[in-house]
Amino acid sequence: MALKKWYLKNKVEAGTDEAGRGCLAGPVVAAAVILPDGFFHPLLNDSKQLTEKQREILRPIIEKNALTFGVSYVFETKIDEINILQASILAMHLAIEKLAVEPEHIIVDGNKFKPYKNIPHTTIVKGDAKFMSIAAASVLAKTYRDDFMKNLDLEFPNYQWRNNKGYPTLFHRNAIREFGITNYHRKSFRLLPEQLKLAL
Repeated sequence: MALKKWYLKNKVEAGTDEAGRGCLAGPVVAAAVILPDGFFHPLLNDSKQLTEKQREILRPIIEKNALTFGVSYVFETKIDEINILQASILAMHLAIEKLAVEPEHIIVDGNKFKPYKNIPHTTIVKGDAKFMSIAAASVLAKTYRDDFMKNLDLEFPNYQWRNNKGYPTLFHRNAIREFGITNYHRKSFRLLPEQLKLAL
């Protein structure tokens, strides 16, 4: 299915999305993108349906061609303080704030959002597979977050964040069992399944 250009035509419309909600470590990263009228790229799709290589090809194309884009990070201390849903929405707000052009309408991947300023918004489930600007935002959010986790991996090689990006893989969970947690782990998350079990 071809991605649609706009939800509302004749409006300056920004798409926004985040990456890293389900991770045990690292920030949640959001991006917001306003694309020009004539933008098209055959590779562009929901970032989860693309390979890492395809996302890396798309990122500079999106950055070069977008009318404006913004990327923001909300780190684990804030995630633990306000919860991951609120942190995801905050990250999207911060990304929209970085746009050089103020949008007249915002389309958001997912079904939860809080109004940003007085700008109307529409939440769209699986929006990153339906609309170009959300797909573009999903590619930026994912590539920026992956780069951040690869850099952290140099500091904390035991967790293989270069490969798992902080997601709850078996290797990552076993490394938490063996080496404990880092400052980058989200303390409010269930880091290990056995956290639920009480020692009776």
